Amino acid sequence: MPSSKGYAALDSKAQLAPFDFTRRDPGPSDIAVEILYCGVCHTDLHQARNEWGISRYPMVPGHEIVGRVTFAGSSVKKFKAGEVAAIGVLVDSCRKCAQCASGMEHFCVEGMTETYNSIDRVDSSVTRGGYSNNYVVNERYAHRIPGNLDLPAVAPLLCAGITTYSPLRHWGAGPGKKVGIVGLGGLGHLALKLAHSFGAHTVQFTTSPKKKDDAVRLGADEVAISTDVPAMKAQANSFDMILDTASAPHSLDFYTALLKRDGAMVLVGLPETPPTIGVFNLITRRASIAGSMVGGMPETQEMLDYCGKHNIAADVEVIPIQKINEAFERLLRQDVKYRFVIDMSSLKA
Repeated sequence: MPSSKGYAALDSKAQLAPFDFTRRDPGPSDIAVEILYCGVCHTDLHQARNEWGISRYPMVPGHEIVGRVTFAGSSVKKFKAGEVAAIGVLVDSCRKCAQCASGMEHFCVEGMTETYNSIDRVDSSVTRGGYSNNYVVNERYAHRIPGNLDLPAVAPLLCAGITTYSPLRHWGAGPGKKVGIVGLGGLGHLALKLAHSFGAHTVQFTTSPKKKDDAVRLGADEVAISTDVPAMKAQANSFDMILDTASAPHSLDFYTALLKRDGAMVLVGLPETPPTIGVFNLITRRASIAGSMVGGMPETQEMLDYCGKHNIAADVEVIPIQKINEAFERLLRQDVKYRFVIDMSSLKA
């Protein structure tokens, strides 16, 4: 069994600390990768601190993985040793339900196997994530990376990228459409880049006037300060879609009032407490509240290929693994532009 080194939370109150463990042996359809970079997602913080009540310990977080293939099983066709591969939020599914058959493995009726804090379908072990030096995964659940993209900046595409790409595509963001983005963080900054690249008229909502220049740099055609009541009223009845990436508790009513008839407000953030919502703005517009999460294997590869073609990647701050606890605290303060990415070579330090 491959020996592994990483950083783990031993319980919900503990800081992440060095942790040695083993992974399952790779099978004929598996690849093993040496992890080069791993993004830091707000979900990692939620899970490490058991804020959703589902955490298993010891926990090695991390589901935005870029690595170099060190082994390819005898049946593997997609990768060769020495090539670069990407691993995202899920690493297995039942592979036989209608969702899996249609390439929507993230909606697997039996439940997807997540990159960490799940039960591995192969050997019933607990999956451990990318804050580590290696990973073993079936080739179906790994992706090819366009060669023109900077590898550290690719890592967040495996969660934040596909989490925003999928709903923007599904709800038809593009020319002639007006799209709002709530939140300018790891998810929001990629949503801005993507919506702008699709040709939509893109409006960034933020509580901070200081973020206006950066929002415009990232692709916003307009910036609306959400605490400015007259400015918000001026946007009423004009949006085809609003993508809500915020992870802090908030009311949705300010935004549903801005939707056109048949507009949709799509939630991808995961606040600790449910958002509040009144129905008046919905029934008077035939508007919808919807949700979306990541994407299946084909759509994730489509997203990576699109980002390669249009030279889109995350704005990142690369850190050594030894600064992960500091990064968690900074993440809570929203003190990062816009995604931390761990250089896993620092594990050797």
